Amino acid sequence: MAKVRLILDTRKSSKNAISELYPIALRVFHIKPRIIRLPYETSKNGWDVNSFCLKRSVLVNKNIDCSKINQILYDKLHVARSLINELGDAIQYMDIDTLVTEIKDKWEEQISPSLKGKLSNGLTLKVWGQVIVDRKLKTNKPSSAEWYLNGIKAFIKFNNNQDLRLDQLNVSMLKDFQIEKESKGLKPNSISSVLRAIRAIYNAAINEDRIEVAKNPFHRYKIPSSNQTKKRAISKEDFLNIRKLKYEKNSALWHTKNYALIMFNCREMNLIDLVKLKKSNVREDRIFYGRSKTGDPLSVKLTSELKEILTHYLIDKSEEDFLFPANYDGSTAKYEKYKTIRRRVNERLKIIALDAGIKQHFTTYSIRHSWATIAKFMGISTAIISEGLGHSSLKTTEIYLKRFDNSTLDEANERIVA
Repeated sequence: MAKVRLILDTRKSSKNAISELYPIALRVFHIKPRIIRLPYETSKNGWDVNSFCLKRSVLVNKNIDCSKINQILYDKLHVARSLINELGDAIQYMDIDTLVTEIKDKWEEQISPSLKGKLSNGLTLKVWGQVIVDRKLKTNKPSSAEWYLNGIKAFIKFNNNQDLRLDQLNVSMLKDFQIEKESKGLKPNSISSVLRAIRAIYNAAINEDRIEVAKNPFHRYKIPSSNQTKKRAISKEDFLNIRKLKYEKNSALWHTKNYALIMFNCREMNLIDLVKLKKSNVREDRIFYGRSKTGDPLSVKLTSELKEILTHYLIDKSEEDFLFPANYDGSTAKYEKYKTIRRRVNERLKIIALDAGIKQHFTTYSIRHSWATIAKFMGISTAIISEGLGHSSLKTTEIYLKRFDNSTLDEANERIVA
């Protein structure tokens, strides 16, 4: 016989990363279990495990109508139990997923057509945003997940720490967010980053038929443009100076110098792709790897400098061994390890820049900018640069190369008019 009961879903994977609360759910058991999450959440302390209801006396539930929600929960439980009784012996011919669907259909039948229209847009930023975040984490894109999560947190904080329904989002609210953040001195790039995350979440809900809206506020509100960041590129001469630096073999600076030169030789390979390389990625006089950001396969011919550097790292390695001491398996679980690697590499690049007489800010991102800038200065077409950087479109590369700094333009002018 099938059974149903109300529970607090306290599995670690169910915990809301923003509110740190757990969802209330209907547990359905029919040969195997299924969980139907309900749009309410609380802490372990806020759930009465004996009476299967929200506690009215705890702090975490102070801002919600416990009596009303408990009645809704009881009604849903009652409808599910009544359905099971109606099915009787016929339920033995029904699998668990069909039963869950029948329960949901019964719940929907209880809602009047007029009320159903109002509830159809009840999806909230926090709930739907968490779906997007979870998808990114499951596909090993923790950096994207972090970006979405930061955007959600920032917007909810602006909304007096209250979640909001996606259909409540309007142009006025977006403008108010922008004005408030500007008044507090937040940079346009930071404001733009949050609003682009919110827009992506909102549009995903529309595209997946999760909400219906009469007007999309992002069609009438323009997200502030990000300020043109100062170019981080260094010159080809700077790389020549880096090549001349001598550090103790196998020291942290020695490895970091090698990483910088490998990235430069590999058409500005991203650091995250570098630290994921294994011996098996090096074959047939080339490096084969997939770009983490897009998943696109890339292949780079080994230059003479690259061959010389890699000689130190290929010795006594099996095919599945990581090439470098700084390594990352690409998993969400170890993303914090990668962030630590990135921080330490950038700290050492500062030292290398000083030793090489480089005055500009020098990071792993500088290396990527440098290859593109040097290539453009040498007259290489944007199409080839785009292919080399692994960009999915020329537009991305054109934005990337939108401006040279004045010194680059001055030097070009000297060469032209000489």
